[in-house]
Amino acid sequence: MPRPRKNGLPKPLPEGFILTDMMKKKWRLGRMIGEGGCGLIYLAAEDTGRPVADDSDFVIKVEYQENGPLFTELKFYQRAAKPESMQKWKASRKLDVLGIPAFLGSGLAEYNGLSYRFMVMERLGSDLQKICERNGGRLKKETVFQLGHRLVDILEYIHENEYVHADIKAANLVLSHRGPEQVYLVDYGLSYRYCPKGVHKEYKEKPRKSPDGTIEYTSIDAHKGVDNSRRGDLQILGFCLLHWLSGSLPWDAVLKYPLKVHEEKTRLMENLPESVQQLSVKGASTDEVAAFLLHVNSLDYQDKPNYQYLKLLLGSTASGKLDLSAPQRAVEEQSCQPKVMGSPTGGGL
Repeated sequence: MPRPRKNGLPKPLPEGFILTDMMKKKWRLGRMIGEGGCGLIYLAAEDTGRPVADDSDFVIKVEYQENGPLFTELKFYQRAAKPESMQKWKASRKLDVLGIPAFLGSGLAEYNGLSYRFMVMERLGSDLQKICERNGGRLKKETVFQLGHRLVDILEYIHENEYVHADIKAANLVLSHRGPEQVYLVDYGLSYRYCPKGVHKEYKEKPRKSPDGTIEYTSIDAHKGVDNSRRGDLQILGFCLLHWLSGSLPWDAVLKYPLKVHEEKTRLMENLPESVQQLSVKGASTDEVAAFLLHVNSLDYQDKPNYQYLKLLLGSTASGKLDLSAPQRAVEEQSCQPKVMGSPTGGGL
């Protein structure tokens, strides 16, 4: 039998198939609910004796064993997102929640001569991309800064555990399955261990390397072929905040041309704060995002960001329920639909 094409979606497993994880716990597959760069996503249940209900609280991601994204994601969870580590962090930072999905198990499986890798996760709900599209590409200013606060908290935890995410975007922000009160950063298929055993990677440009990630938000470092660092993650977040506020980015018209996108991002960062302030729309000043990106722009490659200062720049709107309704005069023709280059994409859990 020919080997499956690397990076291709795996042949589906049948509904009702039983998987046994590394801890010998059994899981039953339900119906498939999504697919993406990390493979196929199924509903799942701990009760293997009956069909999986549509309101199940668990999902299982499946890919071919020889593929890479799910393996990378799995390593992130095993090294950096252990439940006890996250609980300790939340207590030390006095956080009620930390928007990283719960990892519940993993393992290998065989079916019809093919080898699969799987990962069990808590089930999440709709992604922010769908809400952006519904709202004409924009979110309310208070909502944008609530998201910014929560994402800075998530990134600080990830960074303290030696990883960067490298692909922050609306499609990788997923609401809770039970309600919109909490948002989770998902899809760690591009996560990168920038500081293994406390030793930061060196800055090294590789001009011929195509930038991984999503072209709208990819960091300037990534455009140069440099491995992402903490400042890259925060620059990506800044571009996202700007997009959600204003409904567009200055490089939207040249997304098919990475070199031009790189030039436009460089021009924006070199002309702060005016370059961002002029993108304000009625009812949504971008001054805070300009200040946010100014701090990011001041960082050297290996610098540790001042996360508390970044949150202060975004105001004091972290708590409370997210208002995901459209802002007044949302630009209906705008969209934050991502154009992905050279990277896996996740799909909601």
